[in-house]
Amino acid sequence: MNPSGFFPSITTCRTICKQILLLTAVVVLQGTSALAEVKLPAVIASHMVVQRDRPVHVWGNAAPDEAISVSFRGETRATTADSLGRWSVNLSPGAAGGPFEMGIRGENTIALTDILVGDVWLASGQSNMEFALKDAANAQVELAAANRPRIRLFHVKRAYSDYPLEDVSAEPWVACSPESVTDFSAVAYFFGKDIQEHENVPIGLIEASWGGTPAEAWTSLGALSANASFMPLLAAYSKMTDKESAWSTERARQQHEIEVAKAAGKEPPHFPWHPELKSWAPASDYNGMIAPLTRFPIRGVIWYQGESNTDPARAPLYESLLRTLIQDWRQQWGEGDSPFLIVQLANFKTESEGMWPEVRDAQRRALALRNTGMAVTIDMGDPVNIHPTNKQDVGHRLALAARAIIYGEKVEYSGPLYRQATREDHTLRIWFDHATDGLVAEGPVLKGFEIAGADHKFVPADAYVDGQTVVASNSQVPSPEYVRYDWDSSPEGNLYNDDGLPASPFESQR
Repeated sequence: MNPSGFFPSITTCRTICKQILLLTAVVVLQGTSALAEVKLPAVIASHMVVQRDRPVHVWGNAAPDEAISVSFRGETRATTADSLGRWSVNLSPGAAGGPFEMGIRGENTIALTDILVGDVWLASGQSNMEFALKDAANAQVELAAANRPRIRLFHVKRAYSDYPLEDVSAEPWVACSPESVTDFSAVAYFFGKDIQEHENVPIGLIEASWGGTPAEAWTSLGALSANASFMPLLAAYSKMTDKESAWSTERARQQHEIEVAKAAGKEPPHFPWHPELKSWAPASDYNGMIAPLTRFPIRGVIWYQGESNTDPARAPLYESLLRTLIQDWRQQWGEGDSPFLIVQLANFKTESEGMWPEVRDAQRRALALRNTGMAVTIDMGDPVNIHPTNKQDVGHRLALAARAIIYGEKVEYSGPLYRQATREDHTLRIWFDHATDGLVAEGPVLKGFEIAGADHKFVPADAYVDGQTVVASNSQVPSPEYVRYDWDSSPEGNLYNDDGLPASPFESQR
């Protein structure tokens, strides 16, 4: 009896309970069926490149305690999924070659085809790494020649996370063609093309980049939290979050104006760029786009980033941060001092408080780490465009570094790098690495050098090339102690080595 009409009768309750039990059973059975299906991460798929001379790591999910076997190149390894359904096997290393097939068997069978074995490079950073081939200089000619099936592309989609994800969202592995590479990183493509041609091995390119993001967003939280000097980076992000409510309101207003203009058939207004807040959170991009890849063996990393760390709060920490990021990624992959090649910031004229020279010098100093190299691009930027279109030479200079440092070719791969300065009467003699065959001033007068005394007040220097050195002086500085070169956001220095590679900006007092 239910006089109030509010509580259901006992019969109704029994019926509902039976329906709940039945529904629960169905859900459990469906879940068990889903778990029983062997699944692979996105990066392990047909058309992929696996790293030569490394164990071939294959992992995934299945039902708890499910028996799994993986077959590749005539070898079969078996394992059993753990209590959470996770499993992992390592197959023997092998030389470059292919195509091969791979079979994964559990309750279901997965057949992967057209797998190559070669060198896998991860391309990461911000917008100049993200910059697509279709937008590069001479794009139509480059795209027409991009039918290169021994280069494979894997494009990770943008993603941030508060914790390390198990998998990435990505475009599937695909052979390089004019169609597949059009929206892929131009720098990565030109680098991979150069390496593939000179080393004659298949190349896998993994692009995981996001325009306008800072380096701390690409570094794991564990690495950041282990260094108290990075607290200002956390504080800088905290200030951004404080302003986000106002920015959200402003973006809504801007979007409304854009929609009104479109509805009226007018040109939509253009507003200043504003970053997506969570993509700037410390470790967020690492968690979403890098952490899931660290179980997949790679040859090395090419890195083009730094523009978003040129503000006064971040630039002074960039040397330590970049070194931390490099060592962090190496530790996460567990492959020792694996290659890490960076692109130094190009010339770009900025009227803001940006500290571009400081970041460039921080990038140069990070080369103290083993198996690192740097493509100097101070001569190939666009002073009025933060995204220069000449990505061909950027990729080529990165490839030079790889060919010399990693592949052992006897090629000069770097422009002059500052070594030391010695006093000679009223002048400073500046010594450089990568100047064995001499230095060259591209023009009638050597430009870009400044010197300072003990007061650290820099003035332009009269400078000239003397063999493998540069001699600099200024009558206003009778006792010079410090020297710097190309210390501006868009400098006009013209020092090269005999191989035609430009000198890196530097400051000796740091």
